[in-house]
Amino acid sequence: QVQLVESGGGLVKAGASLRLSCAASVNMFSINDMGWYRQAPGKQRELVASITVGGRTNYADSVKGRFTIARDNVKRAMYLQMNSLNPEDTAVYLCNADVFNQRLGATISYWGQGTQVTVSS
Repeated sequence: QVQLVESGGGLVKAGASLRLSCAASVNMFSINDMGWYRQAPGKQRELVASITVGGRTNYADSVKGRFTIARDNVKRAMYLQMNSLNPEDTAVYLCNADVFNQRLGATISYWGQGTQVTVSS
């Protein structure tokens, strides 16, 4: 029902910037929380940044000052501006959204398929 599609990943050199996008097929006001997660080979999936419908943000310590999360309710999109990338940022980045489903009367968590970000030294 709900689809999340990520884009914007790629292969870049250390110090470069990338802007990830997540397009959602649902009214953004139905999403009380959205976030970007990443998963590197051999590591657990971790929360990179999140943003609530009210605009409150949270960032992982490793990306504070370098990454910025934002959402556009009209365009039904969420973004992650990534600056000063380093090899440790290499991972598959996934879009996550907690959506209130009126039919089920519950909040359901949805995931995109991910976009690969690779940063070379």
